[in-house]
Amino acid sequence: MSAIASTEPVTIPADPAFVPIEGGDQRTVFRGVDWHTYNQLSEATGEGQHVRLIYDGKDLEIMVTGYVHEYLKELLRTIVRAVTMGRDIDSVGSGETTWKTEIRGLEADLTYCFEPEKIRVAKAALARRSMDPADYPRPDLAIEIDMSPPQVDRPAIYTDLGVAEVWRLVRGQELIIEQLQADGSYASVEESRFLHIRAGDILRWLNEAVTEREAAWNRRLIQWAMGLGHQA
Repeated sequence: MSAIASTEPVTIPADPAFVPIEGGDQRTVFRGVDWHTYNQLSEATGEGQHVRLIYDGKDLEIMVTGYVHEYLKELLRTIVRAVTMGRDIDSVGSGETTWKTEIRGLEADLTYCFEPEKIRVAKAALARRSMDPADYPRPDLAIEIDMSPPQVDRPAIYTDLGVAEVWRLVRGQELIIEQLQADGSYASVEESRFLHIRAGDILRWLNEAVTEREAAWNRRLIQWAMGLGHQA
């Protein structure tokens, strides 16, 4: 965890709202937070800490993820990887990278670029081992696992970032695919525009993972994904 570089004081509003733990996750919400405070806390926390900061321009949510959350995230990562291989879809994943606009910011569970120009730019930055966030394009797809209801306006952040598609796994029981509309809102759709798979298929593989040996589940998933490539 890095240190806060600025000497300016960071003021957190008193009396945060605590959201009860569900599925091992806990959300703490601070209302009326300014950009400076969020930005300094984000820099101090860093990434990959199982702590997520989501700031919608006025309220700050700090979420600590639990075992079930992280387990489901790894399953989703495996499903995306299998489908991109099976369908021969080029992509660049950026995991839990912090994405910021001029007034908002968040860390998703998983993020990916699929547009060819974004892939080119991202790979060029990776080849340089660039540590500058400005060198990397904003993602096309973000995946969120919501074991409890979000407490800030997350869609507004994704709209600002221009993320074309968001997957939301709600309490591990419902998979919702949403796509950005011309008016800046998100609308539910049946199928991913990037992976060309349906929400029901994703949820089915998640459900089956907990009833099978991991090796057997992975073999079946890869076989299914390779079959998708033959159908294309």
